[in-house]
This record gives sequence, structure tokens and C-alpha cells, in this order.
Amino acid sequence: MTIRKIQNSFPQLLGQIIILIFTALLEVLAINMFLNPNHIFTGGFTGISQLLSLASERLFGFQINTGVFILISSVTIGLFGWKLVGSRFTILSTANSVLTSLFIVYFPVINIAQNVLLASLFSGVLMGIATGLSMRFGLSTGGMDIIAMIVQKKTGRSVGVISNTINASIVLVAGVFIGWPNALYTLIGIFATGQVIDTIYTGQQKLTAFIVTDKATELTKALQNELVRGITILPSVGAYSHQPSSTLFMVISRVELYDMEQIVREIDPHAFINIVSTVSINGLWLDSDHQASLKKGR
Repeated sequence: MTIRKIQNSFPQLLGQIIILIFTALLEVLAINMFLNPNHIFTGGFTGISQLLSLASERLFGFQINTGVFILISSVTIGLFGWKLVGSRFTILSTANSVLTSLFIVYFPVINIAQNVLLASLFSGVLMGIATGLSMRFGLSTGGMDIIAMIVQKKTGRSVGVISNTINASIVLVAGVFIGWPNALYTLIGIFATGQVIDTIYTGQQKLTAFIVTDKATELTKALQNELVRGITILPSVGAYSHQPSSTLFMVISRVELYDMEQIVREIDPHAFINIVSTVSINGLWLDSDHQASLKKGR
């Protein structure tokens, strides 16, 4: 690693750590001040941890804090994720979950909404902001995103079905054991979370990037070295300036978006980047295993 790359990566890592702490605080506000006091649940493994926390009171006579279950699940998933897919993404995502679980344990539970509908909406917004910001800065809130990487590696398929099944199960269990009004409020919160995530950061698994640049050769080499993705170079001309340029066309995964943007900004700060959703692709698509093997072969 060059000195320049180390210097560039340190502020990037520092920024990610700041976002990690901030998003963990947002999740804690959502859980301890809106969700738990009103017996409303969120999606994913956090929602499962909430259900387990309530179940512990009925089974053992005392309630185990939600943060304890989040800690257990995040460490377990993180270890599997590191073993199977590795990467700084897994480490930082697991750190986010661990930090969130500790905050939940030590922060007080205060019901500031006093209205279940408001609690479901505000919790959904806070969880959506936390998840959207995490994704935008190359992180995640752990849980399902690490599972998504594992499923993608092993099967090449999207984790969407698994995620939807988990969320539907949470709503169903909440309805049966807590009450159907709470289940409906949970559904509202999960929907609000999804809408906010889509506003802040695209929820598509695969994205198409169009990059207009004057440094096509240098930029193509850097992108292919770091991301190992196919790139098509299209000649282009600016309609206003009439200056020749090149447009790089490439399809990337959601978790590669942040790295791609950082590489482009480092080499050509004036490049224009357009990201669009990709509905489906046909042809060669490299998963993480193929990318890693190609990098080792260089």
C-alpha cells in the first residue's frame, strides 16, 4: 500500500467510524424511546432480538435486555461473515451492531411518543436514516447485510426473500402473542424504514454506473484493479463545451458503490457520476469468490 493510499484511507476510515457511532445512536433512540416502550418491533435481526427479549420475561420471569440478544446475534453473524467473506465491511458492520447493543443496554428506556402510531412512524424514520447513512458510507447496520453477502457468495442470489420472510414472521408473531394492533404498527414502522432507506440510498442490489471523465485510461485501470468489474468505454462529447470525453459504463453491487465513488473522486474529482437502478442482468457476473481469485492471480 502506498503512502498516498494510506493517507487517503485514514480520513475515509475516520469518517466511517463517525457515521458508525452516529447511526448506532439513532438506532438506540428508535429502540429505547419509540419501539420497546410501545411493544412495537422493527425488521431483521433487531426485531427478532426484541421478540426474544419479551419472550424471556414469560419463560424465565425476568426480561433479558434487547441489546443482549443483538450482541449475541451480531457477534455470531460477524464471525460467520468474516470466515466466509472477510473484508472491512464485515468488521465495521459487526462493530456497528455491537456498539448498538451496548448503547441499548446502558441507555434508559423512555417513552417520549405517548402515541403508538407516532412511535411506529418516528422509529421507522430513525431506523431508515441509520441504515441509509450506513449504506451510503460503505457500512451497514449488520445482520441481514452480512447474511446477504454470504448468500450472494454461496448461491449468487438475492437475500430479499429471506429478509421478507423474517419481517413477515416478526409481524405474525407480534400479532399472535402481543396483539394485532401492535403487529400493524410494526408493519407501518418497517414500511417507513424502507421508504427512508430508498430516499437516502438506493435499495437495489445491483446498480449501473455511468461515469463521464477525461481520464478514462487511468480511471478504468484503478476501477478494474480494486473492484474487478467489467467496464465499457463509450466516446462522448459535451453538448455545452463540445469537448471530447469518455463515458465509463459498469454494473456494480450495492456494497461496491462507496468504493467506486471514492476511486473516481481520487483520480478525477471533476468526473460526473450517474447511478441508476438495475432491474436484471444476463451474462457474466463475478461474485466475491471470483473477484478474490482474480486479484490473487495478478
